[in-house]
Amino acid sequence: MTVPSLTTGVGNDTAGSVRVELPVSGLKCPACVQSLESALRAVPGVTRATVNLATGRAFVEYDPKTTGLAAVHAAMKTAGYRAGAATARFAIKGIMCASCVTKIERALGATPGVLDASVRVGTEEAVVEYLPAVTSLPAVKAAVASAGYEVADAPPPLSPGTVDREAEERTREYRALMRKWWFGAAVGVFTMIMSYPWLFPVLRAWFLRGSPQLWWVWAGMGVASLAVLAYSGNQFFTGAWAALKHRSANMHTLIAMGTGIAWIYSTIALLFPRLFPSSELTDVYYDVTVVVTALVVLGLAMELKAKGRTSEAIKKLIGLQAKGARVVRDGTELDIPVEEVLVGDIVVVRPGEKVPVDGEIVEGASAVDESMVTGESLPVEKKVGDEVIGATINKTGAFRFRATKVGKDTALANIIRMVQDAQGSKVPVQRLVDVVSGYFTPAVAILAILGFMIWYTFGPAPAVVYALIVAVTTLIIACPCALGMATPMSLTTGVGLGALNGILIRSGEALQTAQKLQTIILDKTGTITHGKPVLTDVLVTGGRREEELLRLAGAVEKSSEHPLAAAIVEGATARGLALPGVEAFNAIPGHGIEARVEGHEVLVGNLKLMRDRKIALGELEAHASRLADEGKTPMYVGIDGGAAGIVAVADTVKEDSKEAIQALTAMGLEVVMMTGDNERTGKAIGRQVGIERVLAEVLPQDKAFNVQKLQLEGKKVGMVGDGINDAPALAQADVGFAIGTGTDVAIAASDVTLIKGSLRGVVLAIEISRATMRNVYQNLAGAFVYNVLGLPIALGLLYPFLGILLSPLLAALAMSFSSVTVIASANRLKGWKPRPTMERVP
Repeated sequence: MTVPSLTTGVGNDTAGSVRVELPVSGLKCPACVQSLESALRAVPGVTRATVNLATGRAFVEYDPKTTGLAAVHAAMKTAGYRAGAATARFAIKGIMCASCVTKIERALGATPGVLDASVRVGTEEAVVEYLPAVTSLPAVKAAVASAGYEVADAPPPLSPGTVDREAEERTREYRALMRKWWFGAAVGVFTMIMSYPWLFPVLRAWFLRGSPQLWWVWAGMGVASLAVLAYSGNQFFTGAWAALKHRSANMHTLIAMGTGIAWIYSTIALLFPRLFPSSELTDVYYDVTVVVTALVVLGLAMELKAKGRTSEAIKKLIGLQAKGARVVRDGTELDIPVEEVLVGDIVVVRPGEKVPVDGEIVEGASAVDESMVTGESLPVEKKVGDEVIGATINKTGAFRFRATKVGKDTALANIIRMVQDAQGSKVPVQRLVDVVSGYFTPAVAILAILGFMIWYTFGPAPAVVYALIVAVTTLIIACPCALGMATPMSLTTGVGLGALNGILIRSGEALQTAQKLQTIILDKTGTITHGKPVLTDVLVTGGRREEELLRLAGAVEKSSEHPLAAAIVEGATARGLALPGVEAFNAIPGHGIEARVEGHEVLVGNLKLMRDRKIALGELEAHASRLADEGKTPMYVGIDGGAAGIVAVADTVKEDSKEAIQALTAMGLEVVMMTGDNERTGKAIGRQVGIERVLAEVLPQDKAFNVQKLQLEGKKVGMVGDGINDAPALAQADVGFAIGTGTDVAIAASDVTLIKGSLRGVVLAIEISRATMRNVYQNLAGAFVYNVLGLPIALGLLYPFLGILLSPLLAALAMSFSSVTVIASANRLKGWKPRPTMERVP
């Protein structure tokens, strides 16, 4: 079947071809059309693709059995074009376990126009990427409703007030659950005692088996337990009914079946005892109904509290935002809410105040504490022209700055958004867990029925009692929650931990891959080094003074546009030297420059220039060779026809680069440096920082190819860079690390952003990845072991050998605390501290 557009709604199970019309941005010329058409036709399953340059539209026909809209959209992105995808985030009520996640994601994935959908059990929210040209947000939300879940009202923009409201709502929910628990516990103590009065000497004589008074007590217990089911356990029955209406099952189904069966059996045994062949079969199990409900509710309350702790990182980040700002408007200083600051406003910041938004200082100077954003503990000196980041704290001086980014565009808002997106993503292992969890609940129900049948047929007398206990215990002990939360809880904590240390991890996949890295490629300029040449050495000969040589050389270089000239000029002015004017300035391409300064003929240039002017250099050549071996660029200075000395400049190594590289090596990683410099300079820098393998003379367009070559050696490769020319290599690497002080293009292409711009961030990122994934695997192992061991024991596997049959009460206790244990284990990550760098270095 062919349809004019997916706006009419075509599911993935539609027979025949599907034709979709997509808006495309980025089309500029006929070559773009050909490029995009080729990329689309290369997608398996696409039968036809045409692009209209005039209307900016792409028309694609594809076989839905072979491919989908997500693959078409991915091909467009890879080719460098956009189809205007939008991302929606909304809360969903009623998510209890991993089977809920699987069901909702399937419903969203089957919606035409949805490219990707990720549902988080930890925060009960969904993040959906969709094409507005194909579907709409109401249609996306309708898909959630079709799966039996309710979409909550859209939350307001993130702010401290939002966090407070969420905390209040969570507290209200927690208190409601605790009230249910106390009611169930109070009734439970009574029902447990009165279910077995013959075990208590005081009660034994009053409540004999079969006595009228015991019957009336049990009848009261039946009414009380029904009240517990209606009040404390109502969420289990409403959840099970909602799932049943959509022909599915979840954790609610298991609890509702277990407690409901126990109550129905007990009530029938109480009201119609003659239906049973023996009086032993007429005992009631209201205690199971009440205590199981109470214990599961207690587990939910503890789980809710523990979930709140896993998102503390987001709360801390949001709490950093300033609430107000002092701006200058019409010459008057006004105190206004931070939400009302506009781009271009002049903002006044006094000592001890928070910087409200991002901007550029226009007046004053100060030291600013940026530790909450960059992780750098020492205050950073700021002067006119420097950028300031919103939420940082002004320490000493006062200054004014022009607001450049406000609201959702500030650095802190972007950090919060990236952390949320990463916490909402999934590590690859979680996808397998979700599939298993999707089949888990119905499988447990089937096992409970089979267990009942086997015990009823082959079990000891009274067989029906044993069969009932086995079935109820099996239903109650199974815990898909522990499986479903094992990964997202650790991921949420780990990503938040990274954010608090100045490391932004974009996705769960990047987090999982980072711990498997074997090789780290470091781009030299701006990554290992500062990325800016500075004056390093001044050597003189012939009895001249350093200050005189540098003053004359700086004066000449002040008129030059060469990148290295600025380093000499800045070096001279930093020493307090006044640079005189020059005359007869002349740039000699490939050689250097010459000029007249205060009556002196001054030359600054390379060896070719000196030989061309017949200037004897003597021992200066040996010094120049030594400086070049150290990775520096020496420039000869000649004055009045004679050699006067050397000025050397270099892109210096960052203070902590060597330490960080030693730490990476100590962690078992191969460290490779990639540079466009010649091999001599590259190896000199490599020796300084302890890198043995240096890829030198690499052209910008070949960086990605060099990453690929290392990957072809069978290695997992991480790439660290900061420039536009690093973006392809960052995208090619298994994990791309972008220096936060670099370009936006590099940051966009990366998987991990290091806000501070230090290589120590790479060490921290890999350590956090390893700690988080270790925690994930521990949680998954615990959840799997619990279910693998718990289910056979609940089914009575130990009874033939040891005479042990698990009580439903113990099963409820174990189930409640299994998920709490998983969350508590994830919260252990919050106590993780980075080791001091020197501890990593042998």
